[in-house]
Amino acid sequence: MDLELEGEIAADYLEELLDIADIDGDIDIDVDHGRAVVAIVGEEGAADGLDQLVGPNGEVLDAVQELVRLAVQAKTGERSLLMVDIAGYRVGQRARLRALAAEAIAQVQAGGEPVPLAPMNAFERKMVHDAVAEAGLSSESEGEDPKRYVVIRPA
Repeated sequence: MDLELEGEIAADYLEELLDIADIDGDIDIDVDHGRAVVAIVGEEGAADGLDQLVGPNGEVLDAVQELVRLAVQAKTGERSLLMVDIAGYRVGQRARLRALAAEAIAQVQAGGEPVPLAPMNAFERKMVHDAVAEAGLSSESEGEDPKRYVVIRPA
């Protein structure tokens, strides 16, 4: 799949969404780790409308991302794994998750016992698994959605 094409289709869809919702925002398209990334960014201090598109705990953002993926699939005929970010929410979330993972990793290294984390969505679990792997420990997801969680274990 042409990731730039995915990004362009997604950007067009998001521009229409912003017009319909009468929300100001600029669209940035990038490719990161083999997937298209489309971000809606706003001017400093003008994030109120964008915050509505993020929603509590990123719930609206997750829904927007799924709609965008479906729009890309409808145009290309292929499932898309593109990521949508709005107002830097996912960037901030990634930093928070790395800090959470670092704290749990330190606990495992100090005590040698597994450390379970709170339930997370798939994106959040992936970020934690990546951080754990970088630290040389092991992790696995347990439980069923929406209460699926990560357990970090000694290597």
